[in-house]
Amino acid sequence: MDYRVLKDNELFLLTNKSGDIPLDHPYGLGLYKQDTRFLSEMSLTINREPLILLKSEAGGTYESSILLTNPHMEKDGEIELWRESIEIERFRYISDDVLYETIRAKSYYPTPIRFSLELSFEADFADMFIVRGFQHGEVGTKQETKVEDDRLIFGYDGSDQINRSTEVIWESTTGAKAEGSTITFPFELAHEEVKEVTVRVVPLVGEEKKDSLPASEAFQNLKETYEEWNENVTKVITDHTPLNRLIERGGQDLRALSTDVGFGPFFVAGLPWFGVPFGRDSMIAALQTLPFQPEIAKGTLRTLAHYQGTKKDEWRDEEPGKIMHEIRYGELANTNQVPFTPYYGTIDATPLFLILLTEYVRWSKDLDLFKELSPNVESAIEWIDQYGDRDGDGFIEYHQESSKGIANQGWKDSADSIVHRNGEYAKSPIALAEVQGYVYQARLGIAELYEASGSTEKAEKLNAQAADLKKKFNEAFWMDDVGFYAIALDEHKKQVGTITSNPGHALYAGLIDEDKEEQVLDSLVSSKMFSGYGIRTMAEGEAGYNPMSYHDGSVWPHDNSMILLGMGYVQGNKQANIVIEGLIEASRSFEYERLPELFCGYGREEGKPVPYPVACSPQAWAAGTPLTFIRTMLGLYPTYDSKEITLSPSFVNGLNEMSVQGLPLAGGRVSFTVIRKGDQYEIDVAENSTGLNVSIHSDSKIHV
Repeated sequence: MDYRVLKDNELFLLTNKSGDIPLDHPYGLGLYKQDTRFLSEMSLTINREPLILLKSEAGGTYESSILLTNPHMEKDGEIELWRESIEIERFRYISDDVLYETIRAKSYYPTPIRFSLELSFEADFADMFIVRGFQHGEVGTKQETKVEDDRLIFGYDGSDQINRSTEVIWESTTGAKAEGSTITFPFELAHEEVKEVTVRVVPLVGEEKKDSLPASEAFQNLKETYEEWNENVTKVITDHTPLNRLIERGGQDLRALSTDVGFGPFFVAGLPWFGVPFGRDSMIAALQTLPFQPEIAKGTLRTLAHYQGTKKDEWRDEEPGKIMHEIRYGELANTNQVPFTPYYGTIDATPLFLILLTEYVRWSKDLDLFKELSPNVESAIEWIDQYGDRDGDGFIEYHQESSKGIANQGWKDSADSIVHRNGEYAKSPIALAEVQGYVYQARLGIAELYEASGSTEKAEKLNAQAADLKKKFNEAFWMDDVGFYAIALDEHKKQVGTITSNPGHALYAGLIDEDKEEQVLDSLVSSKMFSGYGIRTMAEGEAGYNPMSYHDGSVWPHDNSMILLGMGYVQGNKQANIVIEGLIEASRSFEYERLPELFCGYGREEGKPVPYPVACSPQAWAAGTPLTFIRTMLGLYPTYDSKEITLSPSFVNGLNEMSVQGLPLAGGRVSFTVIRKGDQYEIDVAENSTGLNVSIHSDSKIHV
């Protein structure tokens, strides 16, 4: 990772490894809030000269420490600063949408010495779409920078009639002086003497007012929120150290990516470019973490229900009942120059909403949330039947209406991602394989909840629709000649026959005919599909295959996680463990053993995993992927009417003991340890307030 990122709530900081935001950096470094860049420069110098980087730590998700030193400095033959005589530490964190940075200087020069540290700032208030080069448009006017005794104030009058400002505040007792947009801090240090200064950066939107806390108090508050998160999340401890580290890393990254816009906590998609509410991404991350932090699922459902489509609006690809793709808050969105207020161009978010609700109720037995969201459920079902199935053939298709929308509206949303075996791109309306699986799973799940709440007629209709879809899907998508499913049907209902990972998602839905499951499982871990580190998005040798591509041969951890849930569901334990072991091995090659958004699809014979150059990290559904390893290896798939919980464990090589502490289930919590002994598994239940018996399936043996 060539950048450093920090986030808390709506604010995130993106810098180079030295902690600077250089002007006009090609990667768009900056301090961002609500899709606006509130700092476009933040550079630290010593006597106006660049510092030398010694160490840059970004292992923590809420704090970072960067160690630097000075270059050798002479003037007119006189030494100003001997090389590496001053140690500079930059310690920063974000708390309550305020950036705090403490700069600590320590002298190793043998006699007293004077020098200055300078912090230079700029704020361009650029919209995220402009920073990324995706759009241009009418923008507002930057105000003249104000200099006061203890602060710089950058202001902006937006074309959306919203005023934005950035206040940079320092301690008035430091003797600092500001000239233009540069603050100079004088230092005089004896040998091994240490002094520090603290700067606060406060972004403000509209009439927003914020009294930032003293640095020590703000940091303590931030630490407490992480401690509270750690106390409430399910703990998993194994005797497999790499897996433990991966779970710990994922859990902390997910906390950093959690946000609340007024309807409960949920995960933004990822950093740096997707730090906003999403439909598909946020729901899949919530689904991954459901056994560990169910409140996220509840907050995600309520947030997306609030933004559910209410009308037909081609500009935003909105339709009644449809769940949004993403929402943006910047100047271009607010002035309707881009359709993201919110934008609804996604085919899978609506069935995923129903799946997440079903899974949440299955785990929690909280039928009240289903009743609360029943109008949203009805609207979502109507959207699937009326708008999702565009031609009435029983399949759900997408087609872009918005002139500035997204052409491919599944999770593989690149323009080149749906390609025939002859290399031609498929044309919409397109019916994706995994989306049919989501719809099937949603219908069965909601039918289960309707039955539980006494709505038998509605349940029967959904069950009948699901049965009809399963029959049609297996007839229309199955390719006998290759023993696999097509990724999609094109505008003429012809198979898009390229071998991809998409049909693997249908395993979790139960949409795949039982007599075809083994062929699908084996294909997914074949040498063409499995790189050694994960399942590729597209099989090696296909016309569209490219291991460096975004969606046509790369490896996405979240894609693998959805397939893993399906492998566990159909008891494809042998294949699941191959994938889990590959991803664990891959994580060891990335900085801080963090699974990124994606990585290139080169095989293990090429060496270590090859990073994708602009992958987001941390990314919510990549961070949530290790949590699906646990559920898959335990064989944990509760239903709403479960009277007991029966595990069917199958552990990867090198893992013989797994302890799960405080698993939320059926309104209570359960703690247990599963131990592999020889070719059998045993369970020791330490705590159980669920009212359900928890046991090992009698046939659970080691799967070779």
